[in-house]
Amino acid sequence: MHFKEGQEVKVGDELFTIDPRPFQATLNQAQANLQRDQAQLVNGRLTFERTSNLLSSKIASQADYDAALSAYQSAQSTVVADAAAVTNAQLSLDYTAITSPIEGRTGNLTIKEGNVVKAVDDVLVSITQIHPIYVAFSVPEDALPAIRQQSSRGSMPVTAYPPGDTNNPARGELTFIDNSVDTNTGTILLKATFPNANTVLWPGQFVQTSLVLSNLTQAVVVPSQAVQTGQNSEFLFVVKGDDTVEARSVTAGITYGGVRVITSGLKTGETVVTDGQVRLTAGAKVSAKPASAVAGTNSPSAQE
Repeated sequence: MHFKEGQEVKVGDELFTIDPRPFQATLNQAQANLQRDQAQLVNGRLTFERTSNLLSSKIASQADYDAALSAYQSAQSTVVADAAAVTNAQLSLDYTAITSPIEGRTGNLTIKEGNVVKAVDDVLVSITQIHPIYVAFSVPEDALPAIRQQSSRGSMPVTAYPPGDTNNPARGELTFIDNSVDTNTGTILLKATFPNANTVLWPGQFVQTSLVLSNLTQAVVVPSQAVQTGQNSEFLFVVKGDDTVEARSVTAGITYGGVRVITSGLKTGETVVTDGQVRLTAGAKVSAKPASAVAGTNSPSAQE
């Protein structure tokens, strides 16, 4: 073995050497056979040429000529077969030096020096690529049109947050959209490529992934718990100047980070009720309370 478990390796680095002596002996035998038969080929060619000349002089018979030609052609075929055997023996000898096909990190060794190994059945070591690394994640199929439209305009940034390290996210870009929707889950598989220069991401790790489709500027947002669902539409309890409330229908957008975007029905600076809405009716009075005071009570509270 030419490496240690967990070591970083590059393409072409030698990992293992299988005992080359049996394969070297086979190669030597094949080369010796080739040299012997090449000498016999030379002799067969000279014999054929002499017999051909004798046949022209009416000294040799046609049978002698046919026998010399057959021996010469047989020697040619033997040399070709010997050359193939040499090539095959050389290939087997080359395979005794096992090198890394990719750049990555080696995993757990499943064999030790001196073990007998057999192709297909025995895995010597697994190498996992880390630079770059790929993150696979799924999104609802409803988002597919927006994702395809945005990806056609240029690269789409993707951010991955490892568990317990949300202050050090990895940044990459979307590189793959699957060609079909999973009918069982109603989601579409996406993949993003990360340079992973700082080795923030680790193979097999679960991460929180964020794909940015667009940025909303100057958006009106409210705490997500302020938005209520009615029979016909979503609504808010808006506090008026006299501390009474009115139920106002609104058009709500996306929710992110505990806040909800309000696309219409609410102006910047208006105060909305965030807690205790089940006790409210239109015209009821409310009072603003700190969040710490609201916790554990059912009293209506307002937030601007």
